[in-house]
Amino acid sequence: MKRIVNFFSILVVLLGVTFVAQTFANTPIVDSQDAQVVQEQSSDDSPQEESQIMHGLKQFYTNSAFAHFTYQHLIMILAGGFFIFLAIRYNYEPLLLLPIGFGIIIGNVPFVEGMQVGIYEEGSVMNYLYFGVLKGVYPPLIFLGIGAMTDFSSLLSNPKLMFLGAAAQVGIFVALITALLLGFTPEQAGAIGIIGGADGPTAIFISSRLAPNLIGAIAIAAYSYMALVPIIQPPIMKLLTNKKERVIRMKPARQVSKLEKILFPIFGLLLTTTFSPPSMPLLGMLFFGNLLKESTVTKRLANTAANPLIDIVNILLCVTVGASTQADVFLTSDSLLIFGLGAFSFVIATTGGVLFAKFMNLFLSKENKINPLIGNSGVSAVPDSARVSQHEGQRYDPSNHLLMHAMAANVSGVIGSAVAAGVLLSFLT
Repeated sequence: MKRIVNFFSILVVLLGVTFVAQTFANTPIVDSQDAQVVQEQSSDDSPQEESQIMHGLKQFYTNSAFAHFTYQHLIMILAGGFFIFLAIRYNYEPLLLLPIGFGIIIGNVPFVEGMQVGIYEEGSVMNYLYFGVLKGVYPPLIFLGIGAMTDFSSLLSNPKLMFLGAAAQVGIFVALITALLLGFTPEQAGAIGIIGGADGPTAIFISSRLAPNLIGAIAIAAYSYMALVPIIQPPIMKLLTNKKERVIRMKPARQVSKLEKILFPIFGLLLTTTFSPPSMPLLGMLFFGNLLKESTVTKRLANTAANPLIDIVNILLCVTVGASTQADVFLTSDSLLIFGLGAFSFVIATTGGVLFAKFMNLFLSKENKINPLIGNSGVSAVPDSARVSQHEGQRYDPSNHLLMHAMAANVSGVIGSAVAAGVLLSFLT
């Protein structure tokens, strides 16, 4: 706690120094266009009226962040610091929140336009890195790594659990309809709706095509709720189930043959992309990565996709997404609405998965009943949602192991959100 207080104290001191410096220089906080005017006026001053030293100091001040620092920048820097705090202190998705948080800080250090340092300035290094986000290059590479890390055995051993992954996608379409009612365009509503799948790469992929101007808000919302899965989902799961349902023991998963594992990515690709061709970039790479893993003859490629490649892409994706949240672009009423819709859609998605598990139990025999606590795993937050299912199940029965069953629903959610994204692209492009 002492470190947090020190961190906020430093930020307050920084803001205070900014205002003192502005008072000393008799220069108000201005935006980038005003700063350019001041710069031009300074260059026109005659050396006879002002010493070269003072002229240089004013020029330095005008080009520094102090001259352009506003309370909006401070808000965003605090938000970035909060993300880093959650990642380090509570271990909430540190591989995502830490680079995103630091990216937010990078993107909110004010500068003079034309210096080619901002992420939206053509020709800047950050702009080149952001190209992978704007053009949807990074998400398929993330899916390649996910495929190379994923074992679909639990799904293959109990295929009916894929319905939980499908049911959880109701959050996407509820959020889409709500966004339309709030005045967003159909394209923007489609991009916002995908937050309900709790799948960051898919959210970025569809946003890059339907609403590029909302990528920052949508991506931050999607990753935030992915990180908060252990907080958001348990109360919903408890509310929607009773004590008897929480201790249901599911049949152990059967042994899946190597042939099944090899054929699944091939037939899975043909089935899903035939139904939803626009999802090809995501699902094509997902199933390709899984085939690299299950074939056992391309271990080097599978290890590369599952480890260094996905780590590198994750760093570039998260840092640039964070940096895209410049205060003047990000702090809008639309961003606040997107965050609210994201929370709403995530709750609906979790509710849909749990309730559908209860619905399926109405038609299943006693020995084939599904523990509704795995319904929350229908969202695409892999593997955190499955871990929540396991943790909540063991709270009521320490010897009950739900993880493998929950993973079946979880990987189904990944496929389901990508298919839903493809369907939306088919209708909205």
